[in-house]
Amino acid sequence: MRKNSRQYRHNKHSVGSATVHLVWIPKRRKAVLVGDIRRRLIQIITEVANEKGWIIKALEIAPNHVHVLVEHDPKTPINSIVKAFKGRSSRYLRQEFPELLKLPTLWTHSYFYDTTGKVSTAKIMEYINDPHHT
Repeated sequence: MRKNSRQYRHNKHSVGSATVHLVWIPKRRKAVLVGDIRRRLIQIITEVANEKGWIIKALEIAPNHVHVLVEHDPKTPINSIVKAFKGRSSRYLRQEFPELLKLPTLWTHSYFYDTTGKVSTAKIMEYINDPHHT
């Protein structure tokens, strides 16, 4: 029997693990992700992931950027994951926190992604959970 620390998803025609590290920033890299905004953003990201059946492996919100390590189903393209997180969070946060309306948009159009094939998930989790973000 082979020991394996990874948990795999079993789908109708596949078995595997699809995990991606995402990073995105507010427009003009403004340090607005603090206090109640930060707490609400955590809730929104968690809600989206739960609704979609994704698993948040690690999440860190610094004042001027977001890191998410998310395990997702293999049929979901990475850009759809980003769109779901950024779209809902922008809409809700700008409705609930009028000070964010000073920015033309909450998020920039760009984002960083990297699948965890080259670097172990444990290393990425260690990096995201490191207190260097505060």
